[in-house]
Amino acid sequence: METARPKRRPSQVRARSRVDASLYDRMGGAVALRRLVRRFHELMETLPEAEAARAVLHVAPADLGPKLYEFLSGWLGGPELYTKRHGAPKLKRRHFLVPIGPAQRDGWLLCFRRAAEETIADPSVVAEMLPQIESLAHYLADHD
Repeated sequence: METARPKRRPSQVRARSRVDASLYDRMGGAVALRRLVRRFHELMETLPEAEAARAVLHVAPADLGPKLYEFLSGWLGGPELYTKRHGAPKLKRRHFLVPIGPAQRDGWLLCFRRAAEETIADPSVVAEMLPQIESLAHYLADHD
């Protein structure tokens, strides 16, 4: 009889790609990821819909850029930069002190969606990545 594997939290898995190449490679690697993170932070700093997300940050959104870049690099299948510099992501624990309700989550996701749609040339990469990033965002939210 086969035993069931324990279900892993969204924060414990990498983004999945439907083909052999990682989402990181398919989106264009480090250059494309930097462009995505830069645009994401521009949107976080300027969109009125992101005000609730900005209000709970203890630093400017752009100051979070390096860690987001490092995390996404490994999560998307590229170099494991975050883990090498900071250890295991432990996303729930690292976000514990930040109150993340629906307004914060949705503002953050709006910025991420727009940044991905504006900066990633391959729509299939965006279509595969967004549901997975949305799953992470819902996992990190305090409540729905």
